[in-house]
Amino acid sequence: MRATVIYGPRDIRLEQVPDPQLSGTGRDAIVRVVAACVCGSDLWPYRGVTETKEPRRIGHEFVGIVEQVGADVTAVTPGDFVIAPFYDCDMTCANCRNGVSPSCLNGNWWGRDDRDGHFADGAQGELVRVPTADGSLVAVPGPVDDAMVPHLLALSDVMGTGQHAAVSAGVGPGATVAVVGDGAVGLCAVIAAKRLGAARIVMMSRHSDRQALAIRFGATDIVEQRGDEGIAAVHALFDGIGPDAVLECVGTAESMDQAIRSARPGGMVGYVGVPNGGAELPIRTLFGSNVGVNGGVAPVRNYVDELLIDVLDGTIEPGLVFDLELPLADVAEAYAAMDERRAIKVLVRP
Repeated sequence: MRATVIYGPRDIRLEQVPDPQLSGTGRDAIVRVVAACVCGSDLWPYRGVTETKEPRRIGHEFVGIVEQVGADVTAVTPGDFVIAPFYDCDMTCANCRNGVSPSCLNGNWWGRDDRDGHFADGAQGELVRVPTADGSLVAVPGPVDDAMVPHLLALSDVMGTGQHAAVSAGVGPGATVAVVGDGAVGLCAVIAAKRLGAARIVMMSRHSDRQALAIRFGATDIVEQRGDEGIAAVHALFDGIGPDAVLECVGTAESMDQAIRSARPGGMVGYVGVPNGGAELPIRTLFGSNVGVNGGVAPVRNYVDELLIDVLDGTIEPGLVFDLELPLADVAEAYAAMDERRAIKVLVRP
């Protein structure tokens, strides 16, 4: 089959690799990928911010059709259209039951060996072996219309991650919210805040296309400024003190500073941006303002079932964040388009 391999900064290649096989554990499944995508976190190794020590498979978001299942798999069957979270989990261990499935005691990550020593393929390819199929995979009632595919794919990561930002920040009915980061996760955080009942949502964005999508998703205000000027603008919208909740969806030192200092005293920051660029928590600032910080790796598998209901009935349309679609053969261009901000998020079809 064909699969994407990263060799180093801005060196993405599509290569022929062995087709995955069932491992014999009885717990796994082979899924033929219908759609995958490039994630903002994929850009860190692409840009060389994180080191790629040797060529490796990449990609962690996909939906597809089950082709084979192990002898003990009961939740999905061949022919099912399934959503996979950006990690593999069993949904039975204590951490999964406690709502923290990325910390699954038997979990795995795409593009590397699983805990039994068998390879779990990266998502940007034609086939993926899923180590714990009963836990990770969510079957979608069929038939699945092609127009629904982007919205379902968003549930593999960005919609659930935006949801986690809002939940972590305690967003509820009547809340006031600011969102830092106008990428796919930030835009989905707007959807999540609206869905949870926020009364006013500020999107911090300098890009007109992203501003327009944020407003479509439920944003009520746009702030284009950054740094001290941006913080002052956000405060001015909320009685000079700031909103109840700020959703940090980037992961840099600058974005975290923006989020923490934008929140009102006693407010909460929900952070889901993968930390890079020296992002650290300023304990003294937090202490002095009583601002709380909550979040981390989003447990998207724990959110899929409830969000899927809203996607299937059209209540939310997170797939609109995909503003460019390319064939897998052009996966290098998919990375370049996101890196150069020519696209919010790129959907890739094998």
